[in-house]
This record gives sequence, C-alpha cells and structure tokens, in this order.
Amino acid sequence: MTTCTDIVELKAADGQRLSACRVTPAGKPRGGIVIVQEIFGVNRHIRAVAEQYAAAGYLAIAPALFDRVERGADVPYTDLAAGMALVRQLKTEQTLLDLKAAIDSVAGAGKVGMVGYCWGGRMTYVAACHLSLAAGVVYYGGGLPQVLDRTPKCPVMFHFAEQDQHISAADVEKVKQAYPLGHYYLYPADHGFNCSDRPAHEPASAKLALERSLDFLHRHVG
Repeated sequence: MTTCTDIVELKAADGQRLSACRVTPAGKPRGGIVIVQEIFGVNRHIRAVAEQYAAAGYLAIAPALFDRVERGADVPYTDLAAGMALVRQLKTEQTLLDLKAAIDSVAGAGKVGMVGYCWGGRMTYVAACHLSLAAGVVYYGGGLPQVLDRTPKCPVMFHFAEQDQHISAADVEKVKQAYPLGHYYLYPADHGFNCSDRPAHEPASAKLALERSLDFLHRHVG
C-alpha cells in the first residue's frame, strides 16, 4: 500500500491562510481524519502520524495551526517555553476556524474524525463541542479542566499516562466527572508516550492506543 503526501494551503472563514500536510490513502478513503499538533508544530512526528492514519485508509490532514503567529514553526521538544509562547498568542475561536477549514478540506472523503496530542488533544475536545465531527481522539490533553464547561457533540476517546507530570490523576478524574460518556484509557507511560522522537516514547502503549483509536474511528467514522 502506498500513500501520497502533499503540502496544501487551507483558507479559514476569516480569510486566514495556513499550510497543511495532507496524506492521501491508496484506494477509496474510509473517511477523513484531522491530526492536531502539539505545541511543537507540524513536525516530523505529526507528519508521521498523518501518514499512519492514511495507511489505515483515511484521508489525513495536519493543519499548521501556528501559521497565524509564525509560519512553518517547528519547535524543538527541549524548548517547551517557545511552544507555550506560540500557543498563548492564539485565540481559541481562530483556531476553531482553522480546524473547520481542515475538516472541510477532507469532508469529501466521508465522515470526519479528529486526533489530537497534548494541546492538540485539548483543541480536539473543544472542536468536538463546536464543530461537525463524527468522533474525536484525545491523547494526553493538556489543560482539559479549563474547557470542561463545554460538552462534546460526538463520541470522544481519551488516552492518559499514569506517569504524566503535566496532567495529574485529579485532572483526569475531573474530565471523567464532567464527561462520563467518554471512553477512557490509562497507560503505564509518561506524557508524550506516542512520539518516537521523545525520550518518553513507550512503544507498547503507543501500539495499544493506536489499535484502540482505529477501532473507535472505524466504528464512528468508517
């Protein structure tokens, strides 16, 4: 099976233009998947994730959400402060416009799901509350307790890590209490366990989380 990776331009409803990595699957797509970046930009890992979902049969797209403040941002994993500084310059309402542009760009493939990591997980949760999605998958969503006044309109799956120093067990419990309909999984790993470019990478947990995510998306997206 082969896939085709392209860098495309999206246009949000307010006129903002942003780049995106789009990966087209071989054969007829099962649906569309929007991949939402961490605070480090659409880097090698996020592009690899898009390719992973395309290999599973989805038309995948990863929008460069930092383009509103810095085009082509690719922040080193060691520079957390730089990534947070970029996030602080973004407005949630504008990021939702960019995510909607990404959803619309793959909607021709069928139903659309979203998969997000850390800050991208938080934005996936928010998008599930406000945009037209068939399903959302949240990996170690940072800052989720701050957005629990909103309720998702589609099924959402959550992957958390037992050793996560950024997301406490108390935070996870808050999410569960606010949204009991969610599908929750906890892994013997640390924050960022899905990323093979980080020391926290935990292959067994990443593999299991992907299997669960794909099963979930097959049921709700296609």
